[in-house]
Order: sequence, then structure tokens, then C-alpha cells
Amino acid sequence: MKKGRRILIIGGGAAGLMAAVAAAKNGVEVIILEGLNRVGKKILATGNGRCNLTNIHMDIRRFHGKNPKFAFGALGQFDVEQTMNFFDFLGIKCKTEEGGKVYPYSDQATSVLDVLRYELQQLGVKEECEKEVVEIKIKNQSFEITIKDGSKIKGDKVIVATGGMASPQLGSNGGGYKLLKDLGHRLIEPIPALVQLKLQATFLKQLKGVKFIGEASLMEGDKLIRVEGGEILFTEYGISGPPILQLSRGVSEELIKKNIPYIILDLFPQLLTKDLEELLQLRLAYQPQKSLQFNFVGLINKRLIPVILKEAGIDNIQKISSQVNIKEIEAIAYLLKNWKLKAIGTQDWKHAQVTAGGIDVEQVDSKTLESKLVKGLYVVGELLDIDGDCGGFNLQWAWSSGYIAGEDAALSNR
Repeated sequence: MKKGRRILIIGGGAAGLMAAVAAAKNGVEVIILEGLNRVGKKILATGNGRCNLTNIHMDIRRFHGKNPKFAFGALGQFDVEQTMNFFDFLGIKCKTEEGGKVYPYSDQATSVLDVLRYELQQLGVKEECEKEVVEIKIKNQSFEITIKDGSKIKGDKVIVATGGMASPQLGSNGGGYKLLKDLGHRLIEPIPALVQLKLQATFLKQLKGVKFIGEASLMEGDKLIRVEGGEILFTEYGISGPPILQLSRGVSEELIKKNIPYIILDLFPQLLTKDLEELLQLRLAYQPQKSLQFNFVGLINKRLIPVILKEAGIDNIQKISSQVNIKEIEAIAYLLKNWKLKAIGTQDWKHAQVTAGGIDVEQVDSKTLESKLVKGLYVVGELLDIDGDCGGFNLQWAWSSGYIAGEDAALSNR
């Protein structure tokens, strides 16, 4: 162990644990200071408890923030292959699923946390839990950290890995922002991302629990912002599902700008509107004696039928199909392809998977994650103004930024 070199890591999430491993491998004393009663609670919640470790389709376009290219620095030095090799060495055999998502073969996030903690123990890393840090001071070219209970601990370098504000019940309460702002760092206003959306609609309770495979587009005025496809779920407050989570960051941004964002749903993305009109005409003509409502049974979810028909302007949804005119068919087909719903907000922080916004990356070195304002201070993971799409991108950012910071903190004599 390098004589007298002590690195303090504030936060025992994915980035903090990875930083601890990387630093300890290089022979320094490492202490993790975690506010909760155990480390890694958020890791256990990732991938619905399966831990979506990374994604083989890593692309900088899947990251967001004021300067997403900042993420190149860490992602390029500790990439997806290195991440998978790292976990393979620890005992986690990886498998790749739809969309490039990588999971442990065990399908258990507990496996990932278990092997990380075992490695930390082998390396002599100390885990100090229920140690919420309230202040970082610089004293004689080293650091003095104050814990909420008034106790203090000194270290030569500090890595701040407290996370953002998403899922505060798992430890991310925004406390790291204050620590860094007190040292002069700028904060870009945090907003929830990868979170369910609230809609302005009267029929939501009627559709609660209804799922369909389709496409969702985010629009503001005439501007198309993003399109995502997959399973979409109606809830009593609005809408959810992977495509909606991907759009949620854009919704939050538009609402902050005081714009009015809309979600456009396409229930038949595989068909053109014209083809859908022809399908409906044939369907109604084939069973002209059926009521209009009943003629849709087997085509879309039964609970969707009355809502769709009324939204398309059909007053009498029980009339027989032979009485439905072409304009009404066109209106129904158009709605099934272009169902416009006003987004009025997102669910709160406890439902968000990640934080958008955070500490301004302009004040952090992209190659080392060291602060440009305070030597020996590192900022990693979700705490920074970098966030990724759903599908393993945020965890890869945590692994990469944590590893690079831990290694540099241990090896650098700055």
C-alpha cells in the first residue's frame, strides 16, 4: 500500500464501488462513505432486479447533457468490452439480449453487487455505512470531510459519487450537489429522466393497465423531437413503458421552457394510414351486421375500443357497421396512427431511473474526471450533467467514470 495515500469515496453506488476497486488495485487505502445502511442499493434495482450491466451498441448519441461528448473521455478508456471482461474476471458471465442489453447469466443484480463487495474486501477497502457527508474542506493540500454526526475524516483525495436525485429512497438525495457547489462548481438544474409521464386526458382510469406494442413520438408544435417504439402502458395518471421513458427527458426539457409537449401514439406502426383505412373498410364490410364497437374486438384491446371511437368523433359507437361512412373510417384510422395526447408533467423523483442535469462538465477534466477547480477532487457518475438512454447506458457511464477516476486518483501525484 502506498504510504500515507488515502482516497475517500463519497457514495457507494455503481460509480463509487467501481472507483474503489480501481483505486485499491493500485495500492492505496480506500474508504467508502455511504449514507445508507448498506452500499449498492440502486444497483439491486437496475434492470428490474436483473442488472442491465451495459449495452453492446454503445454510442455517444445515446447520451445527453449540455456537452454529451464529454462522456467520450471515460467511455473510450474503459469501454463495454473492458467492462464485460472486468465482471467476467469477478465471476459474472454476461449474456446479450434484445437491443444489445447485457445482463448477468444469473439474472440477479445481487450477483453483481456480491462480487463487487467480495473484490472490495479482498482489496482491503473499508465500507463505512450510515455516514452522510455534509461538508468537504481543503486543508494543507488534503481534504477534511465532515459527517452528519459531526465526526471528521481526512484523506489525500476525494471522489464524489453520490448520484443525482433519481430514486432518493435508494440514496440519491441531491446531497452531492451542495458539497460541490460549496467548492465553486456550477449546477445545471436537475430534472427527472427515464420516468413515467402524466397526461391531460379524461379516460386514463378507464385505460389503466392497458398495454400495446406501438410507437410514441414527442412533438412540440410542428417539431418532431424523438420517436421510440416498443411496449406502451396506460396508467391512471398517464402513460409508461420503455418508449415513454426514453421520451421523458425531452418532455421535462420542453416543460421547463414553458412549451407544450405532446405524445403522438401510433398503434399500427407497421401499416401506412391508407393501408389501415383499407383494412378497416374490409373488416366492417365483412361483418356489416356487427356493431361498430364489436367489430374492433380482436383488432385492438377491448378497453381501448370505446375510447378510440369516441376520440375519433363517433357519437354512436353501437351503430351497425354498415352505417359507418368513409369519413368516419378515415377518422378512426387517422386516430389509430396519430393519437395526440398532451403531456403535462412527469412522475416525481422517486419514480425516475436517472437524473438529467447536474454538475457542469466544463469544470471537470473529461480524461480523468478530476475537478478543474479543486485538485485531488473527482466527480463521477450521475452527479455530472451526463445521462444516458434506457438499456444499460447509464450503468456503463457509472462503471467507466468510476474506474477512470479511481485509477487516476491512485496513480496521479497532482
